Formats: sequence, structure tokens, C-alpha cells
Amino acid sequence: IYRWSWTMATSIIHRATGCALYAGTVLIAAWLVAAASGPAAFEKAQWIAGSPLGRLVLFVYSFALLPHMVGALRHFVWDLGLGYDPQTRMNLAKYSVVVSGALTVLLWIVVLAMR
Repeated sequence: IYRWSWTMATSIIHRATGCALYAGTVLIAAWLVAAASGPAAFEKAQWIAGSPLGRLVLFVYSFALLPHMVGALRHFVWDLGLGYDPQTRMNLAKYSVVVSGALTVLLWIVVLAMR
């Protein structure tokens, strides 16, 4: 009876990115522990984060964080009682995917430009 729709896809994306953020938060906590452990541990953590695999993990983390944040903003709009008509609901879902992807790319352009 159900037809695949943008709102269904973004709901699944929101849940999946929420799960991915748990793993990423553990890595951030490990980085903070390394920073508190002294210069040698922090240097090693920085080396790992700066490696190609570390950058890939950071990219995936930001790719999870931004769609989750934009999805939360979409839910906030709904909590305000706005955007419930079918066309607005679909547009919010479509644009949230586009905006979160664009924000991820923009974030990494800025990060790489600052290096």
C-alpha cells in the first residue's frame, strides 16, 4: 500500500545518520582523551585524523552530521505546525537532501582551503 516517497527516504536517512553519529562521537571523545593525555598522544591522534583514512572518516562523519541536522530543522518546522500540506512536505524532504549535500561539500571546501 505504501509508495516510496521523499519523506520516507529522509526519515530513513535521519535514523541512519543518527546511528552513524554515535560512532563518530566515540571517535571525537577518543580525540579529546588524546588531547588531554599529553602532546605525544595528541600528535598521534592528529596524525591518524590527517591520514587519508582519517580524512575519509571525518568526511563520512560530517556527511552524517549535516543531513541529520537539516532533518532536525525540517522536523522543527513541522513542530511549529507548518509545512503539512503534501506538496510542501515533499519539497521540504527534497530540499533537505540537496541542502545537506551542498553544506557537506561547502564545509569541506572551506576546510581544505584553510589548510
